Amino acid sequence: MGILKTRKNKKYSYSPRYFEGEGSPYKLESKFDKYRKATLESKGLKSKFNTAIDDFKYNPDQRANRLTLYIVLVLVFLFLVVIDFDLSIFFGQ
Repeated sequence: MGILKTRKNKKYSYSPRYFEGEGSPYKLESKFDKYRKATLESKGLKSKFNTAIDDFKYNPDQRANRLTLYIVLVLVFLFLVVIDFDLSIFFGQ
């Protein structure tokens, strides 16, 4: 009964009786797990951010990269409008 120690969760390994095939039928996978390394488990916020940036840089699909960039620009513009930033510096007189 340590006050500062937290209890570990109990692990239960279930193997189905009539399943024939590879792996577990109950494992949840995203359809992008095979193609992206950003979905792999990595520890810490900095390493997750670095893997996402690397995946963005070296992704051969330029259309997806452009779409992501457009979405970020629109969100930044909306943020500037919400905080009532003077947007006249971006546009001509």
